[in-house]
Amino acid sequence: MTDTRRIMAIFFIQSIAMGSWFPRIPEVQQALGLGPAQLALALLGMPIGLLITLPFAGGFVARVGARATMIWGFVVFLLLVPLPAFAWSLPSLFVALLLAGTAISGLELGMNVAADAIEHRAGRKIMSTCHGFWSLGQMAGSLVGVGFAALALPPGWSLAIVAVALVGPALWLAITLPLDVSAEHAESAPATKSPWSLPSKALVGLSVFVFGVAMAEGAAADWSAVFLRDVIGSPVALAGFGYTAYAFAIATGRFLGDYLSARFGAAPLARLCGLITIGGVLLVVTSGGATQALIGLAALGFGCSVGFPLGVTAAARLGDRPAAANVAVLSLFALCGFLVGAPMIGFVAEHLDLRFGLAMLLPPLLVSLALAGGLRPRHAAGELASAGA
Repeated sequence: MTDTRRIMAIFFIQSIAMGSWFPRIPEVQQALGLGPAQLALALLGMPIGLLITLPFAGGFVARVGARATMIWGFVVFLLLVPLPAFAWSLPSLFVALLLAGTAISGLELGMNVAADAIEHRAGRKIMSTCHGFWSLGQMAGSLVGVGFAALALPPGWSLAIVAVALVGPALWLAITLPLDVSAEHAESAPATKSPWSLPSKALVGLSVFVFGVAMAEGAAADWSAVFLRDVIGSPVALAGFGYTAYAFAIATGRFLGDYLSARFGAAPLARLCGLITIGGVLLVVTSGGATQALIGLAALGFGCSVGFPLGVTAAARLGDRPAAANVAVLSLFALCGFLVGAPMIGFVAEHLDLRFGLAMLLPPLLVSLALAGGLRPRHAAGELASAGA
């Protein structure tokens, strides 16, 4: 198996575990007797864990290497991922999800840094495809969770079985990667600053770009089914299909992203996808029926698909600081965008309606569209000169 196939398989396996948790959340909620607001509070544990550790994860990955981070990250992550299903109270569920979030931050950062290094060494784009396999793993994990639920297997034991089944393949894939998958990339683009230095203007621009894209991603994930049910009046089964249409489109876009980026360039692709995302939001907020809303959600998913993968590659290639440090900052902005979008829409919807709430995505998406030029390769001119020589 080649290194490119290994890292794609790692992305796929990592997302299966969390994907198998999502379908069991309602059972855990019922077992603990939590209302919607209490459940929302508990679920904040995971993103808070990510927010706490991501600022330090960049320096850690830069110091120990992406490969070692993934090896230990998988051990800790798969050990912790079943814990939320064994919670006995609201505080214990919050803490269990917070611990899982701290494990995810380093693991996912190591995966992205490794993917960038392998992409750089292979001389062909793979980042978007890696994230496509991550989306595919989430779908597969969700099906596994639904299957265990149909068998009436308790959530805790089902998650434990998934974790045990994944630990062997995950560790084998991580261990068989090159000794330090970030070493070659570090030599080709030496960092001039410490991982603890302030981010450059270029990195801030990239981070604001992914912030807007991530806001749209979070909004679609949290509000698509609610919009179809409450605004359009769709039956429950069709309302749930809204997220399916979005998820399928985002996976499709990511599998096509590497080819499209190599063919047309990262910045033009980001601009095109930005326009598609804006068009998708407009289709949704002006929809009078389920068909237009579903088309809009699919367009939104396809448009959002390549934003974060393209941002990761661009941030890792800046060369001013270690790649892991730059990707950590970018990931932090993306997470904040993902978290801010859903409550912002809910607040506006509470005082106006959900159409107005979703329309609030348009200003940050326009900012992202304006900043898409920052994805252009930083050393393109130098590379062309070298090629001409």
